[in-house]
Amino acid sequence: MRIMFVMDQRVDRGSIQSISNYVRAGDEGGYHIALYGRDNPRFPTIRFSTDISSFDYVVFLVESWRHWMSALRMPRMFAEVPRSRRVIVDADGMYNPIVSADGCDRNHPHEGMRQEWLAHYRIVTDKILQPTLVPRQPGVRKVLFYGYDPAQLISAEEAPAKTYDILCVGHNWWRWRQVSQELLPAIERVRPQIGDIGFIGSWWDMVPAGAAELGIESAFGTDPQWLQRLNIQVRPSVSYTQVMKVMSTGRLNIMTQRPLLRELKILTSKYFEIFSADTTPLVMIDADHAEMVYGPAGRELALCNDISEKMVDVLSRPKKYKDLVEEVRRHLLVHHTYQNRVQELVAALRE
Repeated sequence: MRIMFVMDQRVDRGSIQSISNYVRAGDEGGYHIALYGRDNPRFPTIRFSTDISSFDYVVFLVESWRHWMSALRMPRMFAEVPRSRRVIVDADGMYNPIVSADGCDRNHPHEGMRQEWLAHYRIVTDKILQPTLVPRQPGVRKVLFYGYDPAQLISAEEAPAKTYDILCVGHNWWRWRQVSQELLPAIERVRPQIGDIGFIGSWWDMVPAGAAELGIESAFGTDPQWLQRLNIQVRPSVSYTQVMKVMSTGRLNIMTQRPLLRELKILTSKYFEIFSADTTPLVMIDADHAEMVYGPAGRELALCNDISEKMVDVLSRPKKYKDLVEEVRRHLLVHHTYQNRVQELVAALRE
């Protein structure tokens, strides 16, 4: 089987890491997988192709914005790949009814916009996949899509030196409410007990130009003075090829997630990348969800209660948490490798 992915290609965000893993896992399983486009040195681990007619299926990976699709040769894709062989991976829950999380983060601002999305989806395909354990819409096929690649695991021997006690690697896109209401107050309470802290990603200390004009300024809420007062170092985003190595410079890594995806229990590549780094991950999701994804040990790594105490405990008892991380990795090897994901995707395509 030959599978072509089509997506907005961003080197430092989104799901590009997962496509790299699909290419490699597909080769191992006898599937030819590529990303639509021409070879690009910024994506050294990706196989590209524009020969649409040579592929059996086209998978559109849609993350929030769909406007990038208008630049594609959609009529040609539709002509060369039958509708029955086109699917959408709805990575941000746009196919759902309007969902508002934390009173601020929505998949659609109003019903008219939702109907525009649905009309666009209907043009492409009738088959919608979502990377969630609990799809809410009838007819949506559960395909977890993101996974764990043991080949990318960074061992303690090959990891870079630890620069930070605490790291948060990711972009400030609808995350500030959780960070400002839960994480920063917890850090403030125990700041003298913690060494260097880093936030690595875009928009932690600034709102991007044009956000207000687009009506999305609230997605980038921030307080640079508070970050400075806590002596939190803000650094720019890094390429997908460097994410796990950068995470490994922190003794503890904290994963945040935008409220909408947390509400819909939608997985992202970060759920698994963080367990490939040489670090102790703490994930800011509820304990039940953490156990659903990571197994029983995941409950101990869910950062949802007693945040200050948990962070200090991780830093003071590394052996205890190293054992928990290893237990999670064993669970991921059984349930969440990209070999699993490729087989699940193939089964969904063949239905």
